[in-house]
Amino acid sequence: MPEESLEGPEGPERGEQPSPSAPVLAVFAHPDDAEIAAGGTLSRWAGEGRAVHLLILTNGDRGSEDPKQDRAELAETRRQESEAAARLMGLVGVRVLDTHDGELENTPEVRSEIVRRIRKVRPGIVLSCDPTAWVFGNQYFNHSDHRKAGEAALDAVFPGAGNPLFYSDQLDEGLEAWKVSEVWLGWTNDPNHFQDITGFMDLKLRALGEHASQVEGNMLGFFEQWLPAEAEENGKKIGVQHAEGFRVLQLG
Repeated sequence: MPEESLEGPEGPERGEQPSPSAPVLAVFAHPDDAEIAAGGTLSRWAGEGRAVHLLILTNGDRGSEDPKQDRAELAETRRQESEAAARLMGLVGVRVLDTHDGELENTPEVRSEIVRRIRKVRPGIVLSCDPTAWVFGNQYFNHSDHRKAGEAALDAVFPGAGNPLFYSDQLDEGLEAWKVSEVWLGWTNDPNHFQDITGFMDLKLRALGEHASQVEGNMLGFFEQWLPAEAEENGKKIGVQHAEGFRVLQLG
């Protein structure tokens, strides 16, 4: 699934309001994060004809509790799983960085990678996870890589991608500054928008199932119970069968 063969159409000219068909860039920490947090929304957008791109900031090489697991082999497995899931959802591009799982930081180098993708894809929407969400209920606190992914994505959107004085070396590559109009943050405690994904729940779960290394044993069954129940609860808020919740920022 070479990246070059998957590039979608360019976005609107800079300064124009993006159309409902403008490209989307999703930025997440690990292989399988996008499917869990926003698989229904990304699949729906792709099904509607939008060019949906995915940037994964770590290689997921610690996604196992087997002490004998070869991390390089696991990283390659997870890259292949990500590509298979992306094909199933209809995404046009997926790229996995080689940052080690658990070591993601909001550095200039990481932001540069995100800025490069923004300037190349020119998305109307950047979708990531809410970096302000540390604790969910009383049984789970958010993975550091998730928080750092959202933080880096936001900093790459503003001021990074839109200001030509940031990462100006990219201008020599023909990557002009690009201002993103909307940011959607999943895995949030403060949703202000619920996206109808009715009809896409099965595809979301099938895409997650492509991450076989992560849903071994009874884990897929766990997700098959939890994710639809969560989507049904969100759907009730807007009168539909299934929905995913986001904190949406309108940047103008």
